[in-house]
Amino acid sequence: MLRIHFTPDDFARVGLAPRPAPLQELNAALTTMVGQDGGPLHEAWRRRALRALPKAALPLADLVPAGRAPIFLDTLADSLPEALEQVRSAPAELVGAELERVYAPVRTPAPAWVHELRGGAPEAWRLVQRAQRAAFEVLLGPVWARVQDLHHAEFVRRAVQLAEGGVGPLLAGLLPGARLRGGVWELPGRPREVRLGGRGLLLLPTFHWTGGPMLSDLPGRPVAVTYPAGAGLLPRPDGPAGPEALVKVIGNTRVELLHLLAEERTTTELARRLRVSAATVSAHTAALRGAGLISSARAGKAVLHRRTTLGGLLLRQDARVL
Repeated sequence: MLRIHFTPDDFARVGLAPRPAPLQELNAALTTMVGQDGGPLHEAWRRRALRALPKAALPLADLVPAGRAPIFLDTLADSLPEALEQVRSAPAELVGAELERVYAPVRTPAPAWVHELRGGAPEAWRLVQRAQRAAFEVLLGPVWARVQDLHHAEFVRRAVQLAEGGVGPLLAGLLPGARLRGGVWELPGRPREVRLGGRGLLLLPTFHWTGGPMLSDLPGRPVAVTYPAGAGLLPRPDGPAGPEALVKVIGNTRVELLHLLAEERTTTELARRLRVSAATVSAHTAALRGAGLISSARAGKAVLHRRTTLGGLLLRQDARVL
């Protein structure tokens, strides 16, 4: 049981994150990708995510050797550039202590670049930033607009709940099994005692994780609890929904194409992202164009494709099944 201790001041400092945090949502997605939460239910999503993840993102695995990430990767900034900068500016003492902690349970020695990171080497930090950017672009870029929509709806719902009922009912009803007993908020999760000590609490929903709450407890900052908000963007146990439902109609590759084409992309770029031939992409884009779901235009020797309003509407309507 996770137990978070409040002072009287902390109850007045419970806040709701107004916007999603790109790197925290990425952490949730990566945790789901490498974990077992959801079992076979999430297996198709995991396979797609692993297949799509570029080599540039692989160094992130070196930072999570035993399944628990160093806390200096936790950042709640709501823009990707600011979040990357916050990770980069983590105190050297914290970075060193956290790398030592995450490698303590494993016998495999840390790669050379991780030792360089511990020493503050600029090239090692650039490697981390490239990995985070690459992972975000592939895993979250195509669905980020949907994450923002879901976050806004969750923020409004919780803000109304807070205004009408106060902090107590909000905390007690945030997750199954949660309860507020005096000045202690009890949550299902790994046993741990956390004392806010006047720092306050920030609540942040995630849409790529269905396990227990994730805790960010960085020195000098409010404690943040990242909690799963409903079914989010992952498959539900009661049947196909969201992307899974649409896959049954037009196929997995064409669904991935529609997500990627939120931005204008060439046939060659799509082939590289999907790891298929340009001819295969051309066949799929022809079918989607014929259905009015994408538009294509020639620009010199390249052909540029982009999702139409109808294509975007199809994705949004399908996701609302959630």
